Formats: sequence, structure tokens, C-alpha cells
Amino acid sequence: MTDPSILTLDSVTLALPDGRLLFHNLNATFDRSRTGLVGRNGVGKSLLAQVMAGQRAPSSGTCQRQGHVHLLGQQVIEHSATVADLAQVGPVIAALQRIEQGSVDAADFDTVGERWGIREQLQALLQRHGLGQLDWRTPARCLSGGQAMRVALIGAWLSDADYLILDEPSNHLDGPARAELLGMIKAWDRGMLVISHDRTLLGHMARILELSSLGLRAYGGDYNHYLAQKSAEATHAEQHLAHLKRQQLRQARDRQQQRENLEKAQARAGRTAKVANQAKIIVDRRQQVGQATLGKQRRQHRSAEQAMQAEIRTAAGDTEQCSTIHVHAPTPQRHAGRQVLALQDLRLPHGTQQPVTVRMQVGQRLGLVGANGSGKSTLLRMIDGQLPSPGDSLVLSGEAALLDQHCTLLNGTDSALQHLQRANPALHQGELRSRLAQLGLDAARVGLPSSLLSGGERMKAALAAILYRQQPLDLLLLDEPGNHLDLPSLQAVQAMLGQYRGALIIASHDAILLEQLALDEYLKL
Repeated sequence: MTDPSILTLDSVTLALPDGRLLFHNLNATFDRSRTGLVGRNGVGKSLLAQVMAGQRAPSSGTCQRQGHVHLLGQQVIEHSATVADLAQVGPVIAALQRIEQGSVDAADFDTVGERWGIREQLQALLQRHGLGQLDWRTPARCLSGGQAMRVALIGAWLSDADYLILDEPSNHLDGPARAELLGMIKAWDRGMLVISHDRTLLGHMARILELSSLGLRAYGGDYNHYLAQKSAEATHAEQHLAHLKRQQLRQARDRQQQRENLEKAQARAGRTAKVANQAKIIVDRRQQVGQATLGKQRRQHRSAEQAMQAEIRTAAGDTEQCSTIHVHAPTPQRHAGRQVLALQDLRLPHGTQQPVTVRMQVGQRLGLVGANGSGKSTLLRMIDGQLPSPGDSLVLSGEAALLDQHCTLLNGTDSALQHLQRANPALHQGELRSRLAQLGLDAARVGLPSSLLSGGERMKAALAAILYRQQPLDLLLLDEPGNHLDLPSLQAVQAMLGQYRGALIIASHDAILLEQLALDEYLKL
């Protein structure tokens, strides 16, 4: 027996404020099967999730929900002030407090509903998952990215939703936390949609949906099945398009030959008529017939050519048009082998209690690893000068810049183009746009406020502002650079880092990425 549908998309279309049509006429049903949603950065996955959760109205079409839908979005961590906000129970607890203080407002009672024990339930789950040192009042700024994501996931499970939507849930999580997330997903017995680029996580889905320029396409099976089927489809579509183009070329040659043959035949007939000294009326009549025949042939050729062009357009529409992502590696201003960073018994205000001692030269590559909350992000922010360092325990000799996992160098009002222009005012605007386009940010997106960009697009905009700054980098600091990036973009960043000749410190839980960067050493906090 087939599971009943919990969510149904019926001809859902969404246009952005700038008028761009993001997706059109999407139709799909969602039951209790674990479903993975994939697609390139900026294609609209997060906005589709908001439509499904009822947080955003579609431009046309409908989304029908049978039960409560809970969305854990990518922006929860950035917009949360406390642990209660991270768990998305802040309004419930606030209403509960007002009731305890004497409120008789019906809206407060509606907000609380049946969740009178929400504070105790949250604390019990925090304790069970090794976060018992926190409570609902703890400021979110005191948590690492991984800890914040774990709290947000706890809140998602606490929601008791009929359908759960998780948008990039493995971002910021270390190895044990990812294993814990996977266990929680497997234990969930209601509907679930996971939006992710995490290949391990997607490998445990029952089906994969892909959102692309072609629409929403369902693939049965896990991520490996999707990749195999997708590859076969792409190969077939490309072969069919190539076949049609070859056929178009052959037909064009045949039509040209037919026209030339007809014109030669008419010319010979004219010369024959003159030699035979035929009457002018007969010659004129034959010329008229010949011209009519040539006109008819041209109309037939034009009709056949238009039909072939339409068939090619249809075949081209069956292949998703994806631009190649390219990232330029900056050239350091200091020579290889010159010392760029010295840490001597540096003590972190958060995380590990062990002093950190490191010396780095231009050209060296260091992997920064450790559990969530061990202080990796704190150390990178201290090196970048965002946090103070005691005494002379940190000496930086050169230009350094940090791309953090929250893209904090971007403000929400300025566009990607404005951020890059500010970072490198010497570059001509055409070159700025070209650099952004090579990162996959097209002309329609580079002028938008960065708050309107997807997580992956924001990461690319921040990456551009870091890599293409006017002052050359000697030390590049990366904090979970793979967060939010689709696979083609991540591969392009890997290729760029392979060419980069400056010093590099990267904090990441992506073992595949770290392995491919040929790091010189690791520092475990």
C-alpha cells in the first residue's frame, strides 16, 4: 500500500522580486519516504523549501499540506539570539513566560498550545545529546557553528512535525555529530526532505529530487543511483543533440546541392532554347515555370529548416545549461619560504585549554581539525585580527584574510559586485563582472543585495571579495569553505587551492576535501 501524500506541489511557480522566474510549473508529491533534494547554487532549493513549509507564497500554483511542516533553514544560526531561538521555540517560551506573569491574551495561549513543558523537554534533549551545559537562555554567540547546528537539529526533532525539511543540516558538524545526525534521520518515521550536497547523507535517502533549469525531476533510489541515471540521461541527451546537428548540416548541404542543380538545369534549358531559336513566348513560359519551381523548392527548404531548428531547440532544452565554474588563484606578495605567521603558546578564549604553537611560511598548508567547540573558528578569527591576542603570542607578517562559514564580511544590503568593487577598486567593472560570472554569479544576480542570494551564492561572493582583493594575500584562512557550495563549485575551489602558492590554513570536517589539498601538516585542537 502506498503511503498517503503529506505534501503536494501543484503547478508551483516562483518569480523573484527582480522579475526573474526561478522555477515554473513544479509538480510533486511527498510522503513518508526520505527524500533528498539536490541542485546547483542559486537554482531555488531553499526558496522551494520555504514554499513547502508555508513561509513563502508561490507566484502561482498551490502547495497542499496534510499536517504540520517544520523547516530548519540555513539562516537560523545567523538570526538566532539564544538557544531557544536556535531550537525555534523562542516564541513559545516567550508566550509561556507571559502567561506565567499573568497574561490572559488568547494569542499567547494559542502560541503555547499543548507545549507547556517545552523548556524541560528542550533541556532533556540538550542533556541527552551532550549539550547539558546549555539552557534555553544561553546566548547563541557563545556556541560554535557545530554546536549551534546541533541545537537547531534538536529543535527540529522537538517540533514533532508531520513533515521535516532540513536545509544543509550537516554544515558545521564534525564527524561524530554527522554520525549522530544520520542516526536521527534513520530513526525518523515521518516525512522528511533533506536539502544537501553531502554525498554521504544523500546516500541514505530513498529517492532523490533534482531542481534544475529544466524543473523538478524525481529519481528513485539513493544518490549513487541518481548519479548513474543522471549521467546516462545527460549522455543520451547530448548524443541526440549532436545527431540532430549533424543531420541539420547534411540536410543543409543536400538542399544547397538541389538548388544548384535546379539553377544549372534552368540555365541549360535557356541556352538550349536560344540555340533552337524557339519563340520568345515559349522561352518566357519555360522561365516562369522554372522560377515557380525554384520558389516552391525554397519554401519547402525553408519549412524543413525551421522544423529541424525547432527539433534542435527541443533537444537542447532537454540538456541543462550549466556554466563552468572557474576560480583564479591569487599570487602572494611575499616569496615562498618567508615566515608569515608565528603563534607561541597562544591561549584561546574559547575551546581547547592547550596553548597553541605554530610557525608558518609562505607556501605551507595546514589543516585545522577538532571537534565542534574546540576553538577552530576562534583561532582563525584571532589570526585575522577580529579577536584580540594576548601579548606577542601572535605575530602576523604579511597580508591575511578569512573566509568564514557565515560569510560575515558580507552585509545584507550591498551586492556581490559592490563587495568586490570595494575589495579591489583598481579593477574595471567589466573585469569584476567577469570574475563573478566565472564563479557562477550571472549578471542578473551580481547586482542584487546579498541578503537575496542563496547560501552558496553568498559563499561565492565572499570568496571573490577575499581572493580578488587589491592587496595580494600571503595567508588564506578558510573556515568550512565547502558549506553551501554545490559539487562543481567545490571542485573549482579545490582546483584553485591546488594552484595557490601562499600559506593556507583550512578548518574543515570534509575529509575528502582535506585529503585532496595535499596538506603539509594538521593541527588538532
